Amino acid sequence: MDTYQTLLHAALQVLDEDGGAQFSTRRICSIANVTAPTLYHHFGSADGLLSAAMAEAFAQFLASKKAANSATDPVTALREGWDNYVAFAAARPRLYAAMMGRVLDGADVAAAEQGFALLIERLAAIDAQGRLATDVKTAADLMWSSANAASLLYATARLRKTAPPSAAVLERIRADALRSILIPEAKGPTS
Repeated sequence: MDTYQTLLHAALQVLDEDGGAQFSTRRICSIANVTAPTLYHHFGSADGLLSAAMAEAFAQFLASKKAANSATDPVTALREGWDNYVAFAAARPRLYAAMMGRVLDGADVAAAEQGFALLIERLAAIDAQGRLATDVKTAADLMWSSANAASLLYATARLRKTAPPSAAVLERIRADALRSILIPEAKGPTS
């Protein structure tokens, strides 16, 4: 692994372990076994490294979303995408919180925009089948907010002094969001 990638890997490790508020170039240099001038040579500044690390984190997130999507049915793909989004936050809650913080700070992150575009694409496919109960934009807002709400349960578990959410809680959040955007399937005749 070259020095650039070693530093990037170390920055992601720090974000995973400590989150964005504790992002320390000194610790990153220690992990990567380089000096501060080497870090600045490759990234220009601590913020340059943080920006590159965030771009890489979002790229990893987007790649995992694309890889997880094996369904041809758009509703199943939407459900899998939601699950994958929340699973990322569950596995890496501090990194997830730092990533969302970066977006809230106004950073333009291409992979984040591509992830949202993927959500729109899945919802448009559901709409094309006549299965969407609302417009695509409203459905996107509902699904996006529900995935982020579920993800925040992981990111804030320590703050709330509680365990991460149960599978039942996550299932209910997802089911409620899906119920709010989908036209109910017609039930067959009962005997």
